[in-house]
Amino acid sequence: MRKMALIAVALMVAQPVLAAPAVNLGTPAPLSKTKKDIETLGTGVAIALPLVAGGISYFKHDTMGLAQLTVETVFTVGTAYAIKNIVRERRPDGSDYQSFPSDTTALAASGSSYLWGRYGWQYGLPAFAATQFVSYSRIQAKKHHWYDTLASSAIAAGYGYALTTPFKRKYNIDTSLDASPDGAALHLSYNF
Repeated sequence: MRKMALIAVALMVAQPVLAAPAVNLGTPAPLSKTKKDIETLGTGVAIALPLVAGGISYFKHDTMGLAQLTVETVFTVGTAYAIKNIVRERRPDGSDYQSFPSDTTALAASGSSYLWGRYGWQYGLPAFAATQFVSYSRIQAKKHHWYDTLASSAIAAGYGYALTTPFKRKYNIDTSLDASPDGAALHLSYNF
């Protein structure tokens, strides 16, 4: 009789847990259409950033910059992929163990860190904002934690700092024209 009472009490205590809907950690919950669209747009931006950076270098006839961008992108994404397969952290949606770091954010951050290091903040700041959108899209889709995207950005910034040199004009000639009420002054300088 005592065993029956113990089982009845255990079932009463466990009843809320047993009545709750089952949580399946193996399959992620489907995203809403808006969240899916944001995730898709973020992936597109991640692919576009290095391509846009390459286009800017191409139109500036900056072959050294194209080489630096290629090496930085390969190293950044390769490092993120290698770490991802070593660390094996579970994604927030529970779909697999490929969360840390975010290779999608690494791809975007390689383009933005290259643009900042090569051409300055005028190119780097908009690209950095686009990279932050990519990070947001990965987090809201529950594909990565915030620190996964931060680690990818740090990897890209490290490679950008080590591999990217500031762009110099082909002939290192700077000109400026200063106007005044009495005339104008033309300044021409050459940097060795």
